Amino acid sequence: MKEPKQMSVSAIQNGTVIDHVPARNLFKVIQILGLDRIDNQITFGTNLESKKLGRKAIIKISEKFFADDDINRIALVAPDAKLNIIKDYEVVEKKVVEVPDYIVGIARCMNPKCITNFEMVTTQFKVVSKKNVLLRCHYCEKITNQENMQII
Repeated sequence: MKEPKQMSVSAIQNGTVIDHVPARNLFKVIQILGLDRIDNQITFGTNLESKKLGRKAIIKISEKFFADDDINRIALVAPDAKLNIIKDYEVVEKKVVEVPDYIVGIARCMNPKCITNFEMVTTQFKVVSKKNVLLRCHYCEKITNQENMQII
């Protein structure tokens, strides 16, 4: 007899589920989306088993739906993330994140001499590689890679 499938994180009636987040980047995703500053019910689980990632995190945000631009920003730290839009406990839409062409105000330039690191200037990057994310600073043209990327 087959064991019934047990959900590790409870269902939501309406909202967004962000799945396949690398466990180590859960709090970066929360920060990028500003989830630490909203009053909606948020449930998250981390270090859950994943065939694809080994260990993953999942975030469920009740009564919150995101614009594609907002969601695509998390692709910097969760390139395999999947979004499920939930209405009346049913998945009505599935989305895959995609690294945007430009990143503004999310990451810090790795060049310590860049103007963005000592003046009140918002960081801006052109994405030069979406697979292994590489960002070119708009101001100093220094390349920042995933290993050196700091989310601000």
